[in-house]
Amino acid sequence: MAVEAWYMDSSEEGQRKPHRRNPNEPVSLDKLKRLGVFYWKLNADIYETDPELERIRKEQGYSYMDIISIHKDTLPNYEEKLKMFFEEHLHLDDEIRYILDGQAYFDVRCEEERWIRIAMKKGDMITLPAGIYHRFTMDETNYTKAMRLFVGEPVWKAYNRPADDFDARQKYLATASSRACFFWVLRDDSSSYMVVRLKRTLSWR
Repeated sequence: MAVEAWYMDSSEEGQRKPHRRNPNEPVSLDKLKRLGVFYWKLNADIYETDPELERIRKEQGYSYMDIISIHKDTLPNYEEKLKMFFEEHLHLDDEIRYILDGQAYFDVRCEEERWIRIAMKKGDMITLPAGIYHRFTMDETNYTKAMRLFVGEPVWKAYNRPADDFDARQKYLATASSRACFFWVLRDDSSSYMVVRLKRTLSWR
């Protein structure tokens, strides 16, 4: 089963609540891909010997790996860390996460500045592109175990918004812009309206 994502509401409920709109507004995998977010579903029970994970790591160059457990009993200053993770920020490199147990949320900004919530569960693996504004939070179960992957040496520095001057942000915006272009224009003179369709293309970095 593919990862579930949806547009968030604007309520003031705690960050660990689902924050679904009423009615719910789901977000497809295609939409996430257009934002540069990529997804795999893997078998987390065999992560140590999984040939599919090994193939992905080789293809994408994910040479670094470690595992972190996020729970009040395993992460010092748990509540303070969650507040920090939930600050809107970006990284200068892709962020790759593979959920080995438990669950959590990643929120990403779409091109209309709306928040999209991605519900990550056991076996879900995603990449968030460098330069995308995002944030992370636990859900109400308050536990997840995740593999962190990286190309080369890890750099964990986060830059809170506003961080628009970084090259990674400008490159992300340019790449997002190139995915959308006008390709079809129809004019109906009888009713004087114009229909514009957008063509989106995607290339894997």
